[in-house]
Amino acid sequence: SKAQELLEKRIRDGDTLSQFLKGKMYFEEEWYEEALVQFEKIKTTDFQAMYQLGVMYYDGLGTPEDPEKGVEYMKKIINSNSPKARHLKFVAAYNLGRAYFEGCGTIFSEKEAERLWLFAADHGNPKASVKAQTALGLLYSTSDQKNLKKAFFWHSEACGNGSLESQGALGVMYMYGHGIRQNTKAALECLKEAAERGSIYAQGHLVEYYYKRKFFTKAAEFAKRIAENDNIDMLAKITDCLPVYIARGLAMATFYLARCLQLGLGIQQDQAAAKKYYSRVSLERPCK
Repeated sequence: SKAQELLEKRIRDGDTLSQFLKGKMYFEEEWYEEALVQFEKIKTTDFQAMYQLGVMYYDGLGTPEDPEKGVEYMKKIINSNSPKARHLKFVAAYNLGRAYFEGCGTIFSEKEAERLWLFAADHGNPKASVKAQTALGLLYSTSDQKNLKKAFFWHSEACGNGSLESQGALGVMYMYGHGIRQNTKAALECLKEAAERGSIYAQGHLVEYYYKRKFFTKAAEFAKRIAENDNIDMLAKITDCLPVYIARGLAMATFYLARCLQLGLGIQQDQAAAKKYYSRVSLERPCK
């Protein structure tokens, strides 16, 4: 309340930045309807407010989803020649690429998504969109344009710039020799560090590694801790990782926990508990 009072005083004194900061405060407190009203007031003069509105309309925060409107705002930022829009172009291009890749708010176009993400990634520039760098790694790993060497390059760039998602992906690529020569030591370094930082995807692959090498006690203990955290949406928000990859890591850990319980490997045999965990795996996305 004190922050709000101070911002309102500054707004009355003509401080234009405080107008945006007030909306940003509402947004961070998840008072989305209030944030939307505040950003709407200044969208014609503040590109940052325009960007926030684009995100809110696209994702339906404080307003019914309107992805077409979200796309419209992102395009305005990218196409603007104003110096005030320059620092937002990378992140706007990432979001617009996401819209094309999802076919939400615009036509589906993997090629256009790739073009926009390449622009947003800016050759691995750490000041560019790290999310776009990770997105390119995922794109080249799984899409029709599959190119594992390119995928490894972009995950390496994103990992070097702090991406947790790409660090887990690199660990898997090193483990199985995808896009790079197989290197178990490098794989474990990536997976363990990513796991410590909260990557469920990396944690699931570590459980599989321990199980397959017959470290059953370690596999069961680790898998049990992971399987208890089954709120995928919450985990996605905390770690800023894609829900689909969190679901895969969770499914892997849950499956191997059920296997250990069924066979009594590294943990006391419990058929009822094994059946419960097997049923949970079937409800999640399949792991690869």
